[in-house]
Amino acid sequence: MSTVGQSTVTAPATAPGVLTWPQARERARRAGLRPLPAVGLPLAETLGHVLAEPLAALTDLPAFDTSAMDGWAVAGPGPWRISGRVLAGRTEVGPLADGDAVEIATGAQLPPGATAVLRREHGRTDGTLLRERGPEQLTTGQDVRPRGQECRRGEELLPTGTVVGPAVLGLAAACGHDRLAVRRRPVVQLLVLGDELIDTGIPGPGVVRDALGPLLPPWLRSSGAEVAEVRCVRDDFGLLRDALRHSTADVVVTTGATAAGPVDFLHRALAEAGARLLVDGVAVRPGHPMLLAELPGGRHLVGLPGNPLAAVAAMVTLALPLLHARTGRAATAPAPAPAAVPLPGHPTDTRLQPVRRTAAGVVPLAFDGPAMLRGLARAEALAVVPPGGADRGETVELVEAP
Repeated sequence: MSTVGQSTVTAPATAPGVLTWPQARERARRAGLRPLPAVGLPLAETLGHVLAEPLAALTDLPAFDTSAMDGWAVAGPGPWRISGRVLAGRTEVGPLADGDAVEIATGAQLPPGATAVLRREHGRTDGTLLRERGPEQLTTGQDVRPRGQECRRGEELLPTGTVVGPAVLGLAAACGHDRLAVRRRPVVQLLVLGDELIDTGIPGPGVVRDALGPLLPPWLRSSGAEVAEVRCVRDDFGLLRDALRHSTADVVVTTGATAAGPVDFLHRALAEAGARLLVDGVAVRPGHPMLLAELPGGRHLVGLPGNPLAAVAAMVTLALPLLHARTGRAATAPAPAPAAVPLPGHPTDTRLQPVRRTAAGVVPLAFDGPAMLRGLARAEALAVVPPGGADRGETVELVEAP
């Protein structure tokens, strides 16, 4: 125990040494391997959530034989006698005898006895008799979507851990779901630290415009989190200590105060909060002084550096793997890509380099200093450049950029 002013500070467990970039990402992922509880939500409210159980078909898809084209449902070889019309949505469809045909719309139920669908552009009719004029002879089953072609009732369509995107919503609706079992979103509180920050207007002498307050919340939401609060906290130990003490968020994300400057109070505030440091420094540039801590109650804090690009590097290193694990997302490896030109690296640390994709591979973007965002604003990804750099043609990993 040690005393600072009038406050009693509990020393945290011994902080880990500086980790490599892969080690830090894996430690963050493992820290989040307690997915949040499952909740049942109406289909329209599940976008961006993660499936808490496999998505299974509640019906055959399609549920009946359907026409894949506008034209005529025919029985047997032609010519055919036209005996009516079948539109989508009709449930009472009479059977066809051999030599009969009915006009049919795309998606309409195929009449019993029909053997194929003749496309409208491949047929000619005088009103009562239909003849084939297509380039190829009509074959049995042509332009018919048979029942169960896509899936059968009870079949597993998507695994647990799938992110619910627009296509998942459409598939779930098509196979009969009104509600889905998904993981609760982790609640995130963002604390932007620093006396020098302003949130409106043009920065002047001694002050800078806060870039991370606008940048991080939409990125956190797209990563599956619910951003409950964005709060600016001045460079004051008591204010930061109280903010951590009273937070109820699943994950607290802070910007700045991760190093050892005169007003970098984060380590001290974490010690008083009884936090356990899991990551305290990563061998990556930019973003070296980042941290991850476990708060009492199984909650977490991710400390991002204050420089914008360094904060982005810390997000992809620690915050995103943690959040993806908490939401139950299936783990995905960074995507590989060749370097179109040599990618300079740091002598001993991994480097995260904003890049764009070209036909020859990825190319680096200028304005990539720790405090810069101009290069990142044009980037399609961040290249994971190993210590020492990557030669032209060498494969590097790519991770998402905001």
